[in-house]
Amino acid sequence: MSKRILVVDDEKEIRGIIKTYLESDGFEIIEANDGFKALEMFKIHKLDMIILDVMMPRMDGWQFCREIRKTSNVPIIMLTARSEEYDKLFGFELGVDDYMVKPFSPRELNARVKAILNRSDISNYEEDSFEFEDFKINYKSRVVMINNKEIILTPKEYDLLSFFIKNQGIVFSRDKLLDEVWGYDFGGDSRTVDTHIKVLRERLKHRRSWIHTVWGVGYKFETEENI
Repeated sequence: MSKRILVVDDEKEIRGIIKTYLESDGFEIIEANDGFKALEMFKIHKLDMIILDVMMPRMDGWQFCREIRKTSNVPIIMLTARSEEYDKLFGFELGVDDYMVKPFSPRELNARVKAILNRSDISNYEEDSFEFEDFKINYKSRVVMINNKEIILTPKEYDLLSFFIKNQGIVFSRDKLLDEVWGYDFGGDSRTVDTHIKVLRERLKHRRSWIHTVWGVGYKFETEENI
């Protein structure tokens, strides 16, 4: 069954562009041109994601987000023409999953939609641990084992590894990894990612090949059985 996404924007052209790109990848798209209409759609349809504009008539994106977060954790990507840090902080506090500033790349939006939905699917059936052959990670205890021996990781190395495992097969740019693992307020640069990848590969020993370099793009995690 295809994923159903609600696109909320008062600009018909923008809704049309988003719809064209996402439908080409098999998503089902429904539309609303303001927050009130979106609330009606939210009550009628089972949604897998909402792509939501901030500035709209009658009910803006912030108000709509507050309303649905009272009863639902459906993933939300916020679209806005404003890029101030305050707006991002406010959005994340309301429960927004991702944030894109207009004008945006439809292809990048498409990629973010897939990444978020993949993480959402994993979280719905995620066990307490992940195991493959001699490798095991326990998400509750944050313990990583290879061949029954614990691998000592720093907190950030563990966060990076667990993020990769929960998003197997997805390619992430260095900037995206900084956003997802280090946080949107991180003040460093992309070389931090390369350094952590290098150390993490060393920690994984004979499983180092699971972290793949995608030249010119970034990195992805994939066990041999998924290649």
